[in-house]
Amino acid sequence: MKNIIGIIISFVYIGTLMLSAKYFEKFDKEASRKFIHILLANWWLIAMAFFDNLAYAMVPPIAFVMINFLSYRGNIIKVMERDEENRDGLGTVYFAISLIPLVFLSYGLTNNPLIGLVGFFIMTYGDGFAAIVGKSIQSKEYKIFGCTKTLAGSCVMFVMSLIITICVFAYCNTEWLLVKAIGISLLATILEAISAKGTDNLTVPVITSVITYFII
Repeated sequence: MKNIIGIIISFVYIGTLMLSAKYFEKFDKEASRKFIHILLANWWLIAMAFFDNLAYAMVPPIAFVMINFLSYRGNIIKVMERDEENRDGLGTVYFAISLIPLVFLSYGLTNNPLIGLVGFFIMTYGDGFAAIVGKSIQSKEYKIFGCTKTLAGSCVMFVMSLIITICVFAYCNTEWLLVKAIGISLLATILEAISAKGTDNLTVPVITSVITYFII
């Protein structure tokens, strides 16, 4: 029963986010997208509270993938999509797809949802705030593999990733905590910088969580 409640709350939460973002869209459409991007992190907390079965935990991510893909193709949920001329790939779809391996890793291979939390929170909070700060603060730009980033955005990505990993590793009593946290944070920052056309929404969470699985 708890797993069923988790599925219901998951969809209610996502729907509430969409409606809230619709309000913020009146002021800044890109800000409303990042609002969704960042606050989606809290879905993982819902998963941790209600899911104890892989099959049930997979239901919301699979549904999100289908919904996001249909929205991308048909611009159905406009608050999530950039204008046609500003689209940079299947970023919103990759975002949803990344949840599938994260859930499988956390509820299938292991029984430790904190592993998936690391990657998901780095993607949502780290990448989300990096994009906001990068566009709000003027700083030197750099380009790797055709991806243009800012030093301010990359610094925020590193700091947010470091805070997240230190908190999780400390809770898990991980040895060499700071060294491992810095390593994961550097990796996340590099992946975010070199992943083109929205693929950072896939590479950052999956790779950082997989590395976390081996070192936590």
